[in-house]
Amino acid sequence: MSQNKVLSLISLATKAGKTASGEFCTEKEVKSGRASLVIVADDASDNTKKKFKNMCDFYQVPIYFYKDKDTLGHAMGKEFRASLAVLDEGFAKGIRKHMDTEDNTIA
Repeated sequence: MSQNKVLSLISLATKAGKTASGEFCTEKEVKSGRASLVIVADDASDNTKKKFKNMCDFYQVPIYFYKDKDTLGHAMGKEFRASLAVLDEGFAKGIRKHMDTEDNTIA
């Protein structure tokens, strides 16, 4: 149940214009300090995961590895997405709450 909650919150945040997706945009938002949460697909390359893990540690942004590129992209109404940043603290909190109740990889 909460898995669908996470995806619907991502979808809502996207419709509200509170997400940035794709490697370049996600990186830009993290470095500008606007990202409240970063989600990277589990099936993203090791290089991508490592890059975002290190970046999020440095900028102190919570990061989660979740589902696959197709699922994340679908939730955002786009093609597959390996990474996305949630720009709104409220949405980020809600997504984290549901992810924490699931058995997820928290970096």
